[in-house]
Amino acid sequence: MPSEKKVALISGANRGIGFETARQLGQKGITVVVGARTQQAAKEAADKLVAENIEAYPVTLDVTKDEDRKAAAKFVAEKFGTLDILVNNAGIGGEGGLLNAHTVSTTDEELQNVFNTNLFSVVSITREFLPLLKKSPAGRIVNLSSILGSLTLQAMPGSPIAPMKSFAYNASKTALNQFTVHLAEEQADHDQHGQQSRKDAPDAALVKGCQREAIVAKLGDQGSTDKITRDNEEDIDADIATLEVAELEVVKDHQQNGDGAQPINIGAVTTETSRRRRLHNRVLC
Repeated sequence: MPSEKKVALISGANRGIGFETARQLGQKGITVVVGARTQQAAKEAADKLVAENIEAYPVTLDVTKDEDRKAAAKFVAEKFGTLDILVNNAGIGGEGGLLNAHTVSTTDEELQNVFNTNLFSVVSITREFLPLLKKSPAGRIVNLSSILGSLTLQAMPGSPIAPMKSFAYNASKTALNQFTVHLAEEQADHDQHGQQSRKDAPDAALVKGCQREAIVAKLGDQGSTDKITRDNEEDIDADIATLEVAELEVVKDHQQNGDGAQPINIGAVTTETSRRRRLHNRVLC
């Protein structure tokens, strides 16, 4: 029997952006399934959320393991009967961190490890949960990308992220952007007038940060594009612009300090405003 409350599953939800996304969705009355590589990590995170009066359930989910993906989908199916929101948050960086610029010296092993987690596993987990998402009246797929995947900003002279040339990580996020765009188009199933016609088709969103994830996941309760008003659209643009400035400042601070630490909240792909307004696919760039 499908749950009356909305249900969200977040991968890599035991810490950082994933945990805060789970918290913010939980505060909005959504049941959250906390995915983490180990059961202990998932349980500890879920217990913290439960202590805040959030309905949360732990699940072992190493996104690179097929058995974990299948077991997590089985748990959600048996417990709730449907899934309303899938947040693909889990990801890893390249060797030496985001400030370790290297391209030709990138090993096959690094490329395989990074792409396996940041791209291949996202495709696999999305495929695994798609049947459950289609049972929701307003399914949402949220992929956490990075501003470092932007070809425009990577090639722009004087760009604040120009020195950040960790090839494996950056390329994996560029590829993730492509997957999200293609997935959104495939699931939209437009009619002859270019309007989304399938009501059971989940929307795919490319976002940055926990605040963005929580907002996008709540958009359009009936799952149709006409539920997004002009006011909502303008609010989203304002939010994105504010976060972009804040996140670029984080990058600048790390460049100036030269401490080699990884920025915590790198943003999603940043392109021209007209691209950001293409909400018909829920691809927020």
